[in-house]
Amino acid sequence: MNEMKLMASDETLYTVLGEIERLLDANKCPETLKMAMLVAVEEIFVNIAHYAYGGTPGEAVIGLDIVPDPKCCRIVFRDKGIPYNPLEKADPDITLSAEERQIGGLGIYMVKQSMDKVEYRYEDGCNILTIEKYLPEDGGEE
Repeated sequence: MNEMKLMASDETLYTVLGEIERLLDANKCPETLKMAMLVAVEEIFVNIAHYAYGGTPGEAVIGLDIVPDPKCCRIVFRDKGIPYNPLEKADPDITLSAEERQIGGLGIYMVKQSMDKVEYRYEDGCNILTIEKYLPEDGGEE
């Protein structure tokens, strides 16, 4: 698994997105799947940057891997911020208008809807969030 260790910030987001895009391109990932992965990564990474450390700078470790069986892109986010399981947040009521909906939760909801697998655990003082998206074996469009 390739890993990047960097400060979680809006500025380093582009480094993370670039590395993930490079990995997906090298594995002939279809554009639609690539875009879904990049949107999910942006949502998760920005949440780490803005909230994990209570407004102070902190590190994030991002692990990237293409798993062979079944073929999928696995991305693991680790931070030593405030323990928080985003999967415990209730899904927003998307039948309500934007004005009627409670603020927050839409981003992680989109991640859960667009990924094939999303898992959270707290281990050794770290929040660990893993997302997976299955990839077609031949690299063709799904």
